[in-house]
Amino acid sequence: MNSIKELFQQKDKNLLSIYFTCGYPKLDDTTKVITALEKSGVDFIEVGLPYSDPLADGPTIQDSSQKALENGINLDLVFEQLMTIKETNKTPLVLMGYLNQMLKYGEDKFCQKVVDCGIDTLILPDLPMVEFENHYQELFDKYGLTNVFLITPHTSEERIKKIDAYSKAFIYVVASASITGAKGEISNKQVAYFERIKAMNLKSNLIVGFGISDKQTFNTACNYANGAIIGSAFIKNLGKNGVASIDGFIKPIIS
Repeated sequence: MNSIKELFQQKDKNLLSIYFTCGYPKLDDTTKVITALEKSGVDFIEVGLPYSDPLADGPTIQDSSQKALENGINLDLVFEQLMTIKETNKTPLVLMGYLNQMLKYGEDKFCQKVVDCGIDTLILPDLPMVEFENHYQELFDKYGLTNVFLITPHTSEERIKKIDAYSKAFIYVVASASITGAKGEISNKQVAYFERIKAMNLKSNLIVGFGISDKQTFNTACNYANGAIIGSAFIKNLGKNGVASIDGFIKPIIS
């Protein structure tokens, strides 16, 4: 069974996921961050593949990617790092990257490496639905991988229902039609959007991301979904205070 789907069977409310960038702030911090996040009690971890031209990421995550690339990170090294922690880490990992990274690396080689690292769930924000239907669904099924689709306030009801039919792990509910980044309180407009999605009674679990930054925004998102992802706020803290500060960042959110 998919690790994220299995997680939802054990816990279906107030799930906290943290996004981090591999190779940031230091090249060898990837496994240290995962270990610290697991000890802090997060429910699953979104492992970000540094990329030079990320479509969905705001300045904070873009900067972390750039620094990770300058540190010397690459996909081979990411997979090596993830392999070293495979046996000890028990918190589900979701790999977040971009389609071009998989294409350049080689589709089958990429998928096999992901599986070898003990990961079964991918987020590829720029993967077109038609390409998924015509090719990647079969490819991912071959390797036992699940793709997570994103929806935004502008996603049509028809497309949301199609995404719901294809989803095996969760639907990523993008909180606003913008790039990633902490944005303060959740607006009434965003709440109306969350309510609209919740009222659709989709079969899939829902995880909110983009603009979730603290306990208040996390709790608000969890009123309308199964959980939420914090990225930019965590990256900022990590860059400023290092791996040792992770537990102090997480505990106030989940307490």
